[in-house]
Amino acid sequence: MNTFALAVWLHVFVGIIWIGLLYYFNFVQVSAVAAATADTDGPGPAAIGKYIAPRALAWFRWSALATWISGAAALEYVGGLGTNMLFTDGVTVIGIGAWLGTIMLLNVWGPIWQNQKKILGIKPASDAEKATAKKVAFLASRTNTVLSIPMLMCMVGHGHGLVF
Repeated sequence: MNTFALAVWLHVFVGIIWIGLLYYFNFVQVSAVAAATADTDGPGPAAIGKYIAPRALAWFRWSALATWISGAAALEYVGGLGTNMLFTDGVTVIGIGAWLGTIMLLNVWGPIWQNQKKILGIKPASDAEKATAKKVAFLASRTNTVLSIPMLMCMVGHGHGLVF
């Protein structure tokens, strides 16, 4: 297997982990925590917050970084990282996808993770700070969910020859 094929294979593999966890958080965990919180006779959301969320967030963060790095490596073989991201040869589908992925990566390591640390008690925070953190993390995560669709379409589009 050549280096380009390995970079693309790795990019797709870790990208599936990243986006899969993004969808898990947005479509499963958020509603599950809300239901667990409302269930006065049940175990509450503690198990999710203590055991599942920290592990899932670790995989989420590191798969996001691995996806970006492997994507950057793959871009070197299709015109170069700088050329595609700076649009020096014109706007490209893969360049747009790379920028969307970069924004999503920054959201993962910035507002999502920084606020999740407060929500999960990894970083001390008052109840008011936790309430704000929940809103910020939720909005950043939903933003990534929305951005994931055009980002994935750009990646697939490039592989199928879509150009502007």
